[in-house]
Amino acid sequence: MINMTPAASRAINRFIKATETPVAGLRIFVSGGGCAGLQYGLRLEQDKSEDDLEFDVGTGAKLLVDPMSRSMLNGLTIDFVDSLTQTGFKFNNPNVSGACSCGQSFKA
Repeated sequence: MINMTPAASRAINRFIKATETPVAGLRIFVSGGGCAGLQYGLRLEQDKSEDDLEFDVGTGAKLLVDPMSRSMLNGLTIDFVDSLTQTGFKFNNPNVSGACSCGQSFKA
């Protein structure tokens, strides 16, 4: 299960409403990269895959997760921060065993 703060849910809905093409949802995935080995990815998807896990994040917006990322994202909490020093999604993942010093990548 993936948890989302109200701020993250509002941000996702805002991004979906701002796009000119129909959107099935926001895909969150884990891919190789960064100095710790793994990193999060986000992108708006026009189509949902058959094997996607789908989460309703409120007001009709959907969060899509592929089968390969499911186990690494179980228990994840997504937040959205908008401050003078930082703007963007923040991830609190209980599956992470370490992270790089910049916080942009992790290891499971």
